[in-house]
Amino acid sequence: MTTTSARPTVEIDHALVDEVRRAVSDALALRLRESPVTDPGARRELARSLLTQVLVARSRDRVHAGVRPWTVDEEFAIADSAMDAIFGMGRLQPLIDDPDIENIEVNGHDQVWIAYADGREVRGEPVAASDVELVELIQALATRTGQAERSFSTASPTLHLRLDDGSRLTAMAWVTPRPVVVIRRHRVRDVSLEQMVAWGSMSQAVAAFLGAAIRAGKNVIVTGAQNAGKTTLLRALAAEFSPMERFATIEREYELHLHELVERHPRVVAMEARVGSSERDVTGRASGEVSLSDLVVDALRMNVRRVIVGEVRGPEVVPMLNAMSVGDGSMCTLHARTATKALDRIVNLCLEQGGGMTDSFAYRAAADGIDFIVHLALRHDADSGGARERFVAEIIEVDGVGEAGRPVVTSVFTPDAEGRAVPAHHPHCLADLINAGFDASLLDHSHLDPVRAVRWATR
Repeated sequence: MTTTSARPTVEIDHALVDEVRRAVSDALALRLRESPVTDPGARRELARSLLTQVLVARSRDRVHAGVRPWTVDEEFAIADSAMDAIFGMGRLQPLIDDPDIENIEVNGHDQVWIAYADGREVRGEPVAASDVELVELIQALATRTGQAERSFSTASPTLHLRLDDGSRLTAMAWVTPRPVVVIRRHRVRDVSLEQMVAWGSMSQAVAAFLGAAIRAGKNVIVTGAQNAGKTTLLRALAAEFSPMERFATIEREYELHLHELVERHPRVVAMEARVGSSERDVTGRASGEVSLSDLVVDALRMNVRRVIVGEVRGPEVVPMLNAMSVGDGSMCTLHARTATKALDRIVNLCLEQGGGMTDSFAYRAAADGIDFIVHLALRHDADSGGARERFVAEIIEVDGVGEAGRPVVTSVFTPDAEGRAVPAHHPHCLADLINAGFDASLLDHSHLDPVRAVRWATR
């Protein structure tokens, strides 16, 4: 991480930075051929040493040519930008390092939009000299990021990466008019239900209910639109686990980062899917691929009580439901417009897998495995400066299969006039929740806690 933000802002000559980068990269490649350095930290220090030599030589040339020497701030800016270009993300790196930025959208090298945590969306500076340079940057990043090298080319025009800071990058080119890059930040990792109450994301009654559901080993699906805060809520729910509980997290790219909270989750087994190569095996599957479905099956052999799938959006839905039906306390997230529509989406995902799957069987699998569906709402008020509010809107209980073959659903919390979840009906498993420490009187409307008007986005 650079320290550029701690210094005065200076105008950077990106053409000069590119020249310096090339000189340092060439010198570094020569030194590594003569004496290989495998340790990343040592390699970075070697590059920094070579960079100093290049800058000293260029500074001397400027003086001899009668050109104004660089100021200290200018030289630091050039050095930081060159290191970002060699080891980081080039002109994107300062945006990655800014703690107030939530999302970065690039539609071509000079069409950049930045979304801040407070809801502001502003136009950014170009992140490369050209679209070609932008693609080259992403290609270089793909070869050095993650557990396995990934390709970004005409043969593989889409790319999904987890960056070093935990952000998620998605890139597309060759199938779009210009290269597109989206970087989503994960600003809050260690979070609890009580913190979400303080942010105004749920009432105390909702927090107590969800905490009891997790302690009682209920299977929970968190739904909502993109950027609604599903991953953050999943982290808060996991904070209710016993510190000594062994569970597995399964993701395409690490986003939950629960394995980094070693004091809170010392026994977590974190798994990340792996993209296969362009070669195919005899079944037509990408060679070396490890899918979410594979990992869900493997997780059940790892002596874990719960399985958490970061996001279900494909064939992993079937093994996930199987895991829920045989275990307790598993969780996942799912894109859906409402809690009840999530059931239809699950069935559609099951039917897409073929293999003789029917809608009645899919509904039964959902009814057998799911206990609660928690839906999050995202409210974006563009007229008031772009402020965002994220909050729990409803919670439904899934309790077996009804006469029509569809799951029996009870609306435990429903949206009030402002769209926020308030108690509506008692769940059928209320006794289990009471045994887990839940105060049933919180479901009485007379005991409702006022939701604080604190916008989650301002945290």
